[in-house]
Amino acid sequence: MENTGQRNLIPIYTSKGDADAFLVYPYLFNRNGDWIGWVTPQREVYSVIGFYVGTLTSDPRIVRKRSTNTLKTRLRPPSPPKRIYPPATIPLAPLMPELTQSVVDVLMEEPEKLHPLDTGEFREDLD
Repeated sequence: MENTGQRNLIPIYTSKGDADAFLVYPYLFNRNGDWIGWVTPQREVYSVIGFYVGTLTSDPRIVRKRSTNTLKTRLRPPSPPKRIYPPATIPLAPLMPELTQSVVDVLMEEPEKLHPLDTGEFREDLD
């Protein structure tokens, strides 16, 4: 497994300014330290089961177009990383431009798209 040292931990904010995810490249984690997705070198964000979720902006936020006619191919996820322990204090969010109506802030409007391996509607059933 990869070393997910916290020295390179980057808070990912919502448009309200809340840090709702953390990036330890290429892995994304939620506020509990659970793995919820990963980021490609092209800044595309995928869920833990390989579904395209959106794009990581330089703000940093995770956004996607509200409607699109093209579906991205499901990718094979990397090996699960070790859990992280998010810091108790997080820097304030930078000033961010407002999003247009055609763009969705994924962490605010569709947080269910980034879920840990053991939850979510597409998780593997245990028989």
